[in-house]
Amino acid sequence: MKLITAIVKPFKLDDVREALSDIGISGVTVTEVKGFGRQKGHTELYRGAEYVVDFLPKAKIEAAVTDELVEQALEAVTTAANTGRIGDGKIFVTNLEQVIRIRTGETGNDAI
Repeated sequence: MKLITAIVKPFKLDDVREALSDIGISGVTVTEVKGFGRQKGHTELYRGAEYVVDFLPKAKIEAAVTDELVEQALEAVTTAANTGRIGDGKIFVTNLEQVIRIRTGETGNDAI
C-alpha cells in the first residue's frame, strides 16, 4: 500500500479528483495549503501599495492506494494537474505500513 500526496494548483483540484475517481480511487483527503517552490511568489498591487505574496495557495490531495493502482494513480494525477506552467506541483509516494478502518476494524487493502 502507498500514500500518494499531490500538491497542485487549486483550480485543478476537481480535475484530479475526477481522474482518480475514474480509475476507482474514491477516498481522498484534501487540504488547502500555501507554499512556494521555483515560483518564489509574486508581487501584487493593493490600494496603490505593492506587496510580495510569498506563499501561493495550493491544494494538497492525499490518497491511500493499493500497490496495483499506484502507477495508474500517478499517471491520472500528472495528466489532470498539468498546465505546462511553473508551479504545477509535486507528487510524493510513501509506503504505508498499516491501514485500519475504524468502523469495521478491517485492515490492509480491505480498509482502503
